[in-house]
Amino acid sequence: MSLMGIFLIAVGLSMDAFAVAISKGITMKKLRIKSALKIAGFFGFFQGFMPFIGWLVGVKFNNYVVKFDHWIAFILLVSIGGKMVYEAYKNQDECAVDVTSDREEALSNKILFILAIATSIDALAVGVSFAFLQVEIVKSVIMIGVITFIISFIGVVMGRKLGCLFQKKAEIFGGIILVFIGVKILFEHTGFGSLLFAMFK
Repeated sequence: MSLMGIFLIAVGLSMDAFAVAISKGITMKKLRIKSALKIAGFFGFFQGFMPFIGWLVGVKFNNYVVKFDHWIAFILLVSIGGKMVYEAYKNQDECAVDVTSDREEALSNKILFILAIATSIDALAVGVSFAFLQVEIVKSVIMIGVITFIISFIGVVMGRKLGCLFQKKAEIFGGIILVFIGVKILFEHTGFGSLLFAMFK
């Protein structure tokens, strides 16, 4: 998979964290760079760490599924992306604001740990697909972690400045990216791409 493909996956995966970061920014009475960095750090670390765990699991089974690995990657990415889009539309009238009244509690390590795990579960499944696609895992997890960190930091700032406006749009955008990558992988590893090209040539 190309660096651009990894980059797009990283952006797609980071959208859940971005949406939650916006909700954290909304609750802040005043933007604090230290708090924004802390939130971004939690999300960035776990978003990069979870694909590595998934990759370790996938590597153990790679030899058994090599003939249909692209289908597994396709199903995982499309299902994750579709779920993100569906949930965003399903809850489009809701604004996921953290209702915790105590700001210090809302930024506690425990709360951020739970949120970081919750928003990076999808990345675990993507890590499994990385193993099947023989992606260079170290470079990939670093890229995913760094991009999520940056986007989450931006999310906190935007939440403080702009409120709920971008939460659902972020989830929809991220879901569409993951679906697109899944379809692209399937086309590249089957004859579908060549067939369509021949049909419309």
